Amino acid sequence: MTEMIAPCGLNCAACEAYLATIANDQAELEKIAAKWRAEYNTPDITVAGVTCLGCNSSTGPWCGHCAECEIRACAQGRGYVTCAECTDYPCEQLTGFLAMVPPAKENLEKLRK
Repeated sequence: MTEMIAPCGLNCAACEAYLATIANDQAELEKIAAKWRAEYNTPDITVAGVTCLGCNSSTGPWCGHCAECEIRACAQGRGYVTCAECTDYPCEQLTGFLAMVPPAKENLEKLRK
């Protein structure tokens, strides 16, 4: 599988929402929305809320929190594709996120080498 690493280190190419979006699979997007409503206790998630072209898409759509993600906004504002490029890596905000998502940290560490 091809990787598409987001600024935070997540692999968008492995995200079920991204995969369903690029496949234009509305039934799968409905399933994902229902799954995320239950998993994240967010009853308002809709298909639009899970439709995503990946964090590095310049125009979106982005799913859920990705549209307003401060990590993503910071990296893009500094002209970086990922936080691995940043001289402030790892910043306080990123460190907190990476503590919760070790695979994202692994992805960024690989990029830094």
